[in-house]
Amino acid sequence: MAEKQWTGTTYGSGLMHRWLIRLLRVVGIRIVYAFTCVFVIPFFLFRPSFKYIYRYFRDRWGMSAVCAFRNACLNHYLFSQVVIDRFAMYGGRRFHFDIEGYENYTSLSSLPAPFVQLSAHIGNYEVAGYALSPEKPINALVFDGEKQSVMENRSHMFADKKIRMIPVSQDMSHLFLIDRALQAGEIVSMPADRIFGSPKSVAVNLLGAPAQLPLGPFSVVSMRGLDALAVHVMKRSTEHYVIYVTPLRYDKQAPRHQQIQQLAQAYADTLQRMLTMYPTQWYNFFDFWNNHKNK
Repeated sequence: MAEKQWTGTTYGSGLMHRWLIRLLRVVGIRIVYAFTCVFVIPFFLFRPSFKYIYRYFRDRWGMSAVCAFRNACLNHYLFSQVVIDRFAMYGGRRFHFDIEGYENYTSLSSLPAPFVQLSAHIGNYEVAGYALSPEKPINALVFDGEKQSVMENRSHMFADKKIRMIPVSQDMSHLFLIDRALQAGEIVSMPADRIFGSPKSVAVNLLGAPAQLPLGPFSVVSMRGLDALAVHVMKRSTEHYVIYVTPLRYDKQAPRHQQIQQLAQAYADTLQRMLTMYPTQWYNFFDFWNNHKNK
């Protein structure tokens, strides 16, 4: 029997999500962290995601079996914390943010030209929407299979932040919405570490091994000669995050396939920098380096 793959959606029903938001309004977040520590690790221990993260520490970081197991447990515990943090924000809790490279963001945001910001499934990217204050609207590409309760909470929280969500659709209509946003001089936010829909990819080197990144985000940037930023939001402590804003440099006069390759590798380099500082905050729960057909 084939292994059940991680779907990329938030666990739990809408009722559970509403209960968690109410709980976080009256209970200290550390108490909820401690509660999840008891249940999360045993729940994930025998699931494919644990095996893949264990191999990530063994193969990419060269850890011993004991260290890799310990860090795989820590990884899943930290992942539960960033999910809890999202629901805490839905309930009104505020976190402290430091922003490294914010001048890169504000300078592009103040110009009439559109630009693209690329994210990854590391840290807690969603909370960037509550901390960054661009002067123009953001159009965020999101996974269409996410739970309805999560999408509703996001819509509510983003209502006064000039953030619009664009679900990835099977009919590819999201591409027209992206094009419309860019023509209007707005910001488009896309994850660039996970292949959705189209199997087309670009090869990069990440943590000393070949990996495949989705072609689409880098193609969008190069097709219009746009500026691009990598934005990563990493958890530093219980109520403290650091947002890293990094320009992605590429030769806009080079042949297009070279532009795409340069962009993809520049993005992979930002991922490597983040993972070097925060190795336990890698949340691609599938065989990233060897199985690129997972979404």
